Amino acid sequence: MREQDTIFGADIPFARLCGVEALGYAEGRTRLRLRLRDDHGNNLGIAHGGVICTLLDIAMGTAARLAAGRPVLTLDMQTRFLAPGRGLLLAEGFVVRGGRSVLFCEAEIRGEGGDLVATASGLFKPARSEPAPAA
Repeated sequence: MREQDTIFGADIPFARLCGVEALGYAEGRTRLRLRLRDDHGNNLGIAHGGVICTLLDIAMGTAARLAAGRPVLTLDMQTRFLAPGRGLLLAEGFVVRGGRSVLFCEAEIRGEGGDLVATASGLFKPARSEPAPAA
């Protein structure tokens, strides 16, 4: 797998299916991008809540994984939808507080013009070992 096909070194097939792109990691923050497609929409013609949650989860999860130095599992996630998602979405995730057993993270998504679309907070647990591939 080529590095540009991964999200900060991890192969996340669902992120690839959705079209999530890694932009960079600096100062403990991951930055991601998603260009919305027609199949990301809901019946109102805006981004479906599921794709918004996916982008927030990946933003927080990658920040947690990079801080922990190993894969992480999402334990809990709370999302706040603030504005319709359209066009290009930019996400940023970071660890608020990290421990050995749990990491507390936050993320936000902004539209191309800088408007806040959604925010999330989540709890992530470092995995004990690399999970087995799905069947």
